[in-house]
Amino acid sequence: MKIIPVILSGGSGTRLWPLSREQYPKQLLTLVGKYSMLQSTALRLKGMALMDGETVSAPILVGNEGYRFLLAEQMRQIGVQHFPLILEPCGRNTAPALTLAALAAQSDAADAVMVVMPADHIIQDGQAFRDAIRQGVGLAKTGKLVTFGIQPTVPETGYGYIRLGQRLGDHAFQVAQFVEKPNQVTAEQYLASGEFLWNGGIFAIQASVWLEKIQQYRPDIAAATAQAFNLRTQDNDFIRPDPDHFAACPSESIDYAVMEKLASAQSNTGEVVVVPLAADWSDVGAWNALWEIGEKDGQGNVLMGDVMAIDTCNSLVLSSKRLVACVGLSDVIVVETPDAVLVADKAHIQKIKDVVAQIKAAGRTETDAHRKINRPWGWYDCIDDGDRFQVKRIMVNPGASLSLQLHHHRAEHWVVVRGTARVTRGEETFLVSENESTFIPLGTIHRLENPGKLTLEMIEVQSGSYLNEDDIVRYHDNYGRNG
Repeated sequence: MKIIPVILSGGSGTRLWPLSREQYPKQLLTLVGKYSMLQSTALRLKGMALMDGETVSAPILVGNEGYRFLLAEQMRQIGVQHFPLILEPCGRNTAPALTLAALAAQSDAADAVMVVMPADHIIQDGQAFRDAIRQGVGLAKTGKLVTFGIQPTVPETGYGYIRLGQRLGDHAFQVAQFVEKPNQVTAEQYLASGEFLWNGGIFAIQASVWLEKIQQYRPDIAAATAQAFNLRTQDNDFIRPDPDHFAACPSESIDYAVMEKLASAQSNTGEVVVVPLAADWSDVGAWNALWEIGEKDGQGNVLMGDVMAIDTCNSLVLSSKRLVACVGLSDVIVVETPDAVLVADKAHIQKIKDVVAQIKAAGRTETDAHRKINRPWGWYDCIDDGDRFQVKRIMVNPGASLSLQLHHHRAEHWVVVRGTARVTRGEETFLVSENESTFIPLGTIHRLENPGKLTLEMIEVQSGSYLNEDDIVRYHDNYGRNG
């Protein structure tokens, strides 16, 4: 029987602004260790051997169409390539996403067990997690729908809960009830009783069993996703469900669509079971959560990046670019990025959603993207701008190329800092080496390529009457982008 990780990579996580942006969501951030949350999720079960000698297959990743190159590049960086990447044309919550993954898994192996994991969780005790997964997969092989309940440590009001039912052996329980997010008093009662676990959104389910249950309880979701999947298009590892049928699919979570209905219907048939998980888990839903799990100094501070803290305690200070110095502060969150700085009292950090709303209402772009913009060929960073000019630092990956394009409103000067560039300018093609430059006149068809095995770095100076990114006419693009 095949074991297939399914990684659900939806959502933007604006509660972690200014690091998380709509075009660079939470799961792509590196907050603990050297890997992003997405990469850590993919590595969590990589190469894992199960009890009967089976190994875990390459994952199925379900994510937003707009993040496709970021998702693929982050997976490539950790050596995960040639895996199904299902691109949702729009967000429809986790039940349709899992149904798409189940259809893909079943086409590969009819009885495959899916280990379903959100891409934006942090789990620091990898061994405890793998031990729990082994238990859950063993139960899923018998047709059970297995969820993994997080051992609660505080009376948390921000999570749903799972009430334990009858014990099933040493490592699992029948699910008696899924419970909505409680108030503070109820959460304290749950914690004291020892009968409740946090609902972490991690599952082990056979693909065929999930498809049977979604058909039984939500035939509308089953039909819409099946139509979208059957009419899919595919290029390389990108699988694109039909956008019209997927857009018509109801938006529903795994719990609401199937798990809660099964749990309440069983008297109990024992179909829905929970395996307790104590693995230093966090969904990093807000900056407070990162402070709680972070490594603290003697004053209770979590300091990340180029930070100096004097007479400061119980604070999270994160610098991504510049030196940040804090003096005489207590219980604050400070997050610095090249284009925005957040300073907040920890007790009021939930109001960050109001900041994000005000930025959007003002028509500003700081919630959309970082100053450094990732592209399938590399990245660029706008390091200066003014009236009729803009300066960018550009990095092009080895063997990569930008589109063949022209601009109606700007000219460009290119200076190569490192590596060698192959430049197409009108009818001519030539090389530009380190410390050399070239000029692209307004309205000229051009292309920039990196023909070498080393990274190409260059400075681009744009000049003209209009310098926004939508002034691009593409004639050819290796990545299927239009414009």
